[in-house]
Amino acid sequence: MRTLLITLSVIEVLIVIGALAYYLIQISKSLHETSRHLAKITFGVRAVETQCSTIGPNVVRINEQLTAIAGAVGGVADKAEAIAEAD
Repeated sequence: MRTLLITLSVIEVLIVIGALAYYLIQISKSLHETSRHLAKITFGVRAVETQCSTIGPNVVRINEQLTAIAGAVGGVADKAEAIAEAD
């Protein structure tokens, strides 16, 4: 009877170890897949960063031009009002 209990205990331990090994392998596969997807995402984000790198300096230049235009609009509006009133 004692030999049977020892044998069953050993089999139970082997089943638990086998189940743990199986699920750890599945988790490892999942993590490798996630790592592969993250690498693709990183590549895409770097591509977007490269493509958008010229936006910053151009926005500054456009803002400067818009400030100059906004300063001139007041004078143009006054002249347009004067012309409209003269007609």
